[in-house]
Amino acid sequence: MNSISLRNIIMMIPILFIALPVHEFAHGWVAYRMGDPTAKYAGRLTLNPFKHLDLMGVLMMFLVGVGWARPVPVNSTYLKNRRTGLLLISLAGPLSNLVLAFLGMFIWGLIVKLVNVGIIVINSMTMADVLIYGTEFLQAFIFVNISLAVFNLIPVPPLDGSRILSSVIPEESYYRFARYEQFIGLAFLLLVVVLPDNLFSRFINFFAMPIYDSMVLTVRLIFGM
Repeated sequence: MNSISLRNIIMMIPILFIALPVHEFAHGWVAYRMGDPTAKYAGRLTLNPFKHLDLMGVLMMFLVGVGWARPVPVNSTYLKNRRTGLLLISLAGPLSNLVLAFLGMFIWGLIVKLVNVGIIVINSMTMADVLIYGTEFLQAFIFVNISLAVFNLIPVPPLDGSRILSSVIPEESYYRFARYEQFIGLAFLLLVVVLPDNLFSRFINFFAMPIYDSMVLTVRLIFGM
């Protein structure tokens, strides 16, 4: 997915318009359910992609295969238990992408099953092309969502992983770390940009592929394939 082509752009746009808004909506929804209305008041408790997309984050999706949206605002003073609340809110985004990935995998498995039992009949080149493109789209949708989840779990600001880290380490240690968040985040972004594409992709794939394979196995078991 790292090579930029018209086909990739056409395929990636709807994926980004689903994956990134759902990720940010999940953060905001969990925060709202835990008593923080900040995202709602900011108009971010929505699946409207234009409320969430970040230009640099979208460009990074095309350039290196992973990116981000505009972070949903969270005010921890509304939370009854700050550390637990921030942990759950931070986990919500990556988990939402894993749920989307599994839904995509489930739809793929359903299509394969319907083809195998003859309910979907490939009786023309047009039908074959539709199935091929649909399969490619689903595979891209699945892997982009898994990659987004893995990427956002890296414990580097401003990614979700840094918020998760702040919720599990001693507060004193986190405050020392927080003083350098901006510089660490900028250094990480520069590192992602300058690293060879295949090197960063291998890092993401190292964690993403086991998740992908486990989803394939689960769907095969569900549909008896």
